[in-house]
Amino acid sequence: MLGNFLAGAALRLFHVAMPTVAADLRADILWVSWAMLSYQISNVGLSLVFGRIGDLFGRQKILVAGYMAMTAGSLVCGLSSTISYLIGFRVLQGAGAAMIQAVSRALAAEAMPEKKGGKAQGLMTTAFHLGVLFGPSIGGFIIDQLGWRWTFYFLVPFGMAGLLLNFLSRTGSARERQQHGTVDYSGATLLMAASTTLTLLLDRRTTELFDPLTKVIVVLLCAVSLVGFLVRESIIPNPLVDLGLFRIRMFAASSLSLLIVATNYSLSAILLPFYLQDVLRLSPSFMGVLFMAAPIFTVTFSPVSGYLSDRVGPRLPATLGVILLILSVYLGSFFRTDSSWILPAVVLALLGLANGFFNPANSVGIIHAVPKADMGIASGTLTLMFSLGNILGIALAGFAMTIFFQAHSGIPAAAPTPQNPVAFVAALNDTFLAATGVGFLAVVLSIMRGTPANQRESAGPSPAKRT
Repeated sequence: MLGNFLAGAALRLFHVAMPTVAADLRADILWVSWAMLSYQISNVGLSLVFGRIGDLFGRQKILVAGYMAMTAGSLVCGLSSTISYLIGFRVLQGAGAAMIQAVSRALAAEAMPEKKGGKAQGLMTTAFHLGVLFGPSIGGFIIDQLGWRWTFYFLVPFGMAGLLLNFLSRTGSARERQQHGTVDYSGATLLMAASTTLTLLLDRRTTELFDPLTKVIVVLLCAVSLVGFLVRESIIPNPLVDLGLFRIRMFAASSLSLLIVATNYSLSAILLPFYLQDVLRLSPSFMGVLFMAAPIFTVTFSPVSGYLSDRVGPRLPATLGVILLILSVYLGSFFRTDSSWILPAVVLALLGLANGFFNPANSVGIIHAVPKADMGIASGTLTLMFSLGNILGIALAGFAMTIFFQAHSGIPAAAPTPQNPVAFVAALNDTFLAATGVGFLAVVLSIMRGTPANQRESAGPSPAKRT
């Protein structure tokens, strides 16, 4: 839980610090964006790798290494004298977050009796979103009082506390699974190449720097790396990712549902601030209060979802979460240039409610669908889908808004801007309608996911029974 809180806080603290970092290090917004992008690339590309390594050599060892990397990375990020150093050190910090998130949910599942798996995942979701909730407010206070560097130093004591808790609980390491096998480093390299190039292609600020030839080269590298990875994993005896896991209906449906939900959530989160501040003219402080609604509802209802998952299985609460997400996104299509702040506040509350019901239940669906020996790779898949969905949502928001804004403004090369509020809000409405349509696919997938019990015949006895 502490690791998930740390990951959530690290994610949001830097968002608050970006303008101050840019001014202090004399960097433009593009270079500061690269400091955020380098963290995402490291996190996305390494999640599955560390999940697999944890399955083979012990998940708690990976968790300890993650706390070390996160602690060291946060410290040197705070000490950075140039933006180049900060970008490089954010890679280390992102690697630490990847290690923690790749194994933490699997370790939580092992630490609790199997019949309380939903409760475990509910607590993990609560911990992550507590970090998301307190990150902006704590970050703003720290920047005002101490400076942006202390937003990184602030994370160091949490990392050290995580290391201490791990060493105090080393008695549980005797239960760690020590499998025979090797890490497919060639496959890991191909996966890193595919995820890195895909992230670059989905980040609009980066693609604007590429000339046409560079874009073609990056697309080809992404395609070749992805195809090479899939081919290699299907033929080698000890793959990094057992592609057969995706033949498990619960695992495949839950993973794809998470990708779609994370995409829609990210799309909403990136567009709402522009509407609230530039169209409705709300103050940043009032916006900050409104944006607290989502994590508050998530933190409140995550334990409820975990309880329901333990009682009736993950399908019902996860599907309810997707339906709430669709409703929230659909309400965005009713935004007007003179709407009351109450409507976007309801949208944010529903987004948080959707997250609260969906994430714990869906995590149960992903982690408890696979044999215990593969729980690390399942946890890594969860992190990968969540991170890819966040990046994809930002990319789709920019793409859809541009297309719809040009159509409503009648200017073929126009970029979406709130300076033309009528066309901007019309494009916003169409973007939210398109996201609503995509969301229905997640409903279908969630309904089709089946039940975990049908998929766990080969999982072996639970840790409690083994003990």
